[in-house]
Amino acid sequence: MRLALPAAVMAAAVALAPAPTAAQPKAGKNGPAFDQSTFGKMPDGTVVTGYTLVNRNNVTIQAIEYGAIVTSIRVPDKDGKVADVALGFDTLDGYLKGHPYFGANAGRCANRIAKGKFRIDGKEYTLATNNGANHLHGGKAGFDKKLWKGEPFLGASGPGVKFTLRSPDKEEGYPGNLSVTMSYTLTDANELVVEYRATTDQPTVCNLAHHSYFNLAGHNSGDILGHELRVMAKNYTPADDTLIPTGKIAPVAGTPFDFTAAKPIGKDLKAAGGDPVGYDLNYVLDRGAAERPELAVRVTEPKTGRTLEVYTTEPGVQFYSGNFLDGTNVGRGGAVYKQYNGFCLEPQRFPDSVNKPEWKERSNAVLRPGETYRQTSIYKFGVAR
Repeated sequence: MRLALPAAVMAAAVALAPAPTAAQPKAGKNGPAFDQSTFGKMPDGTVVTGYTLVNRNNVTIQAIEYGAIVTSIRVPDKDGKVADVALGFDTLDGYLKGHPYFGANAGRCANRIAKGKFRIDGKEYTLATNNGANHLHGGKAGFDKKLWKGEPFLGASGPGVKFTLRSPDKEEGYPGNLSVTMSYTLTDANELVVEYRATTDQPTVCNLAHHSYFNLAGHNSGDILGHELRVMAKNYTPADDTLIPTGKIAPVAGTPFDFTAAKPIGKDLKAAGGDPVGYDLNYVLDRGAAERPELAVRVTEPKTGRTLEVYTTEPGVQFYSGNFLDGTNVGRGGAVYKQYNGFCLEPQRFPDSVNKPEWKERSNAVLRPGETYRQTSIYKFGVAR
């Protein structure tokens, strides 16, 4: 049976909404709206603007120009009680001090590239290495640490904000000037729609991913091990001890990585292994890459009844159970984020795809001049019925 698409996809077409002029009015008090204010200042005095999106259900999402980071997602539970389900900080200073990609956007290439090296058309490129011997999430100063330009809008699907960024040739070692546009839209179906578009003037690698940490019981409510997870994937990409895939695609059946039927995240956590122990792997989605977003993951938090469904056009999704959180990050309201206090679901091309020619048809991470990189991923919040 084909699953129903979310409201954002059932709209005419999912496309980046044009930014309004500064004079465009906001919606009424009880309808969809956006607001903007100064979130903080960079060390050089540059103002970082924060944008708050509100839908008809009073769900609110805040994003800032630094890293195009989502700092807050406030949604109701089964009793109507609203809580923030995204890990993050109250101030810009928390993000500037360093953090494990809370709410950020990973790029120019999300996930890992082995040894920080790849070849395109026979030419080898060397990237910054920031994860042992490997390259992770765009390097030492990836897109999560860039100041994007934000423009709010009121579109047909709801309020949103569009961010733009230009990554120059040789930044972090990548070839080509890459122009990136991304947007967040909040629909009245409580969907956060994340869209990416990118173009280049030289062959390059482009693999973008959203990196929010979620805790559906509330960002300050402890571990996520009781959350029930289902992933629409019968296969995954096994990896070595440094989380670089071997190149194989293997079945999850009979392994701790099998979430084809919903089960608590903590049920087989110890058996998943790793150092530190936990999940940090790429799932090969059953339906592969798609023109329109299709259901990839469903999560339920039993106590509050909150649910999260992830729809995407991408062929893979990285599931990370917050293994490296260690209590050193003090977040919103003084919350101390300890191990397993949040999880990530990152739709993307497979890790190290550029070095795996056998994956070219399933997961091509090379972008060429004249092509447009496109991704639409939707995080839909609800309550169990």
